[in-house]
Amino acid sequence: MAKKQLSSIGDGQIVGAGRKPEGILDALVGQAQHLQAPAVAKYVNHLRQEHPYESPAQIIARLEQRFLMAVTGSGGAVGAAAAFPGVGTVMSLASLGAETAFFIEASALLSLAIADVHGIPIDDRERRKALVLTVALGESGLAVVRDSLGAKSGGTMGRALGGVIPAPVMRTLNQRLVKRYLRKYTLQKLPLAAGKLLPAGLGAIIGGVGNRTLGKIIINNSRKVFGPAPREWPSNRPHIIAPYDGPSPS
Repeated sequence: MAKKQLSSIGDGQIVGAGRKPEGILDALVGQAQHLQAPAVAKYVNHLRQEHPYESPAQIIARLEQRFLMAVTGSGGAVGAAAAFPGVGTVMSLASLGAETAFFIEASALLSLAIADVHGIPIDDRERRKALVLTVALGESGLAVVRDSLGAKSGGTMGRALGGVIPAPVMRTLNQRLVKRYLRKYTLQKLPLAAGKLLPAGLGAIIGGVGNRTLGKIIINNSRKVFGPAPREWPSNRPHIIAPYDGPSPS
């Protein structure tokens, strides 16, 4: 059987021969979850160990800052590829697919890390997928969750997904989120992708600024989805012991 080929197109979608876009995005988000889930708690704990006196809100602010720096650098790199005469545009068209994957993966890591800070369990694959996609969608994703689960309109993601949800219901929810995400993401990405193909280095500026704009959208979405940070660290999160700063024992 011949391998299914993946190719990228200018609007930021990744299309596989013989496969629907929904299947490609589903696999891509699933891969990001699979790679990141075991490391999420370690990532958050490492940040907490570096800043042991900081509150959940302060750690979330650091997570947001790291995410924004990462995706802004990604956008600038793709835009910079267009500055090479003759081959720049081809390089950019190839890079857009990788950049899209990176943006989704970075968004997934941010979503799951913030969920960890809130004490929301992320051990279930379908639950992780719902978290990632709902943050990517923001209000429209929350509307899908509330409609699918019958959650109250004022509830956050923690309340909506905190209980036991039958597997068929969760799968249907994720299918709806994937379809909604495909429509919204393509519309958002199209003008930014066109800007990145401008020659003479202009694309690098638009690429970095464009990804920064998208990154801020993801951050704002995460705040809507999770709500305010907890005042205290949840009891199911590990206790971080601050290093001793006093004099060394004689």
